[in-house]
Amino acid sequence: MKTIDTIKDEDIELSFVKEIPLSFAKCNMVMPLRREEGYLVGAVANGKGVLALWDLSKMYNLKPLPLNGAPNVIMDAINRFYGQAGSAEEVMDNITGEDLSSVATEFEKPRDILELTEDAPIIRLLNAILQQAVKERASDIHVEPYERELDVRMRVDGILHKVLSPPKIIQDALISRIKIMANLDISEKRLPQDGRIRLLIGGRDIDIRVSIIPTTYGERAVLRLLDRKQGLIGLWEVGLNKDDEVRLEGLLHRTNGIVLVTGPTGSGKTTTLYAALNSIHTEEKNIITVEDPVEYQLKGIGQIHVNPKIGLTFASGLRSILRQDPDVIMVGEIRDFETAEIAIQASLTGHLVLSTLHTNDAASAITRLIDMGIEPFLTASSLVGVLAQRLVRTICPHCKERYEPTEEERKYISADVLYRGKGCGKCIGKGYLGRSGIFEMLIIDDAVRQMITDKTDSQSIKNLALSKGMVTLRADGFEKAVKGITTVEEVLRVTQKDYVEG
Repeated sequence: MKTIDTIKDEDIELSFVKEIPLSFAKCNMVMPLRREEGYLVGAVANGKGVLALWDLSKMYNLKPLPLNGAPNVIMDAINRFYGQAGSAEEVMDNITGEDLSSVATEFEKPRDILELTEDAPIIRLLNAILQQAVKERASDIHVEPYERELDVRMRVDGILHKVLSPPKIIQDALISRIKIMANLDISEKRLPQDGRIRLLIGGRDIDIRVSIIPTTYGERAVLRLLDRKQGLIGLWEVGLNKDDEVRLEGLLHRTNGIVLVTGPTGSGKTTTLYAALNSIHTEEKNIITVEDPVEYQLKGIGQIHVNPKIGLTFASGLRSILRQDPDVIMVGEIRDFETAEIAIQASLTGHLVLSTLHTNDAASAITRLIDMGIEPFLTASSLVGVLAQRLVRTICPHCKERYEPTEEERKYISADVLYRGKGCGKCIGKGYLGRSGIFEMLIIDDAVRQMITDKTDSQSIKNLALSKGMVTLRADGFEKAVKGITTVEEVLRVTQKDYVEG
């Protein structure tokens, strides 16, 4: 029997794969590949797979041609290629004319959703939408009702695009199905509801946060997808330049003080904090977090999920954490005076505190704390560093090309060559694939502390930091554009609305 080490796209007849149930392939560890000159070619991992391939070949009146493969090679191929065997649009075409008001009963505990192909039309449609979202690396799915239509959009690399417009008639059934999966009340349509779904999609463990709100034309659902295995990244992977990475590492190895990460919603602040915790976590340190919600499980770290309904807020959670003898505390967000005050007291009593704020740049974080009611001298004593950030789309490496900068681009950078993506199948014609951070790091030294104590405005603090070599968000972005990581257009897109060069 011939042995294979890998299974490539060209080895597969995808239309044939669709005919074989996923459950059959997984149970028997057999990956059907193609029909070829009277033979049914398939990759098998053991004798059971050979027998299964023999049974399949009889069904198609073909002779079996087994290829021997390692179990991990077979399973990887099953997950990869069955994930390609259908999109939401195809499912929508297939179920047109069926009873679209059919909704499943209670959703069972995690089974791979690719196995649920024979269930009710609405279930198959939602499964296909989720499957397509994972395949396209979407971070969010939006189900949006309007007067005469229903739209499904996905956010990929920070940009929303429409993927489907199902008939308006299935709106209630689709939302009800989402509610059932998230253990929400399907009879309650007047109030917002939040829930969670945990699924296996193509062998990947996906955590989905569900938010449903009532609108004029029906309930609107947004599903945030989190890949539990791919959530944790190293500090060196977030996009920091070497100098800022060294500075941040220095701050993280302090025994006390507050380190803030700032930026708007969706700018990657939480990912950076997780990367920071991951870099300093050791058996010798007691690290506890209070988050809303807990997005990724961190091994060896105590994590508290905020629940305001029972009085468990950031402030009360933080107060309780201090009785647990922590070395490092991570607070998901400083939203009010009470949380800020406790965080500062914790930092002043020998704890390293990491948290986030919603501000446009690093220097504005100081003003925000003072506006919350924190005394300037306390801010100056406790704050040790602020990292502002944004996320920019990175150029697709599969269709990356060089070009000569335009006159408009030369206003911002001096370079003879820039890079862009032409658009290909890998990036769905967008020219971008994935995202990276751009950063601005403000170190709170003695001079900045004095300015804070003197109630100096944030722009003056920023100007001082710039004179000492601080790299601004936009400057860091342009530097990455020159290196071919992103484009000038992308840097301008994420910074132009709220950024004024100091």
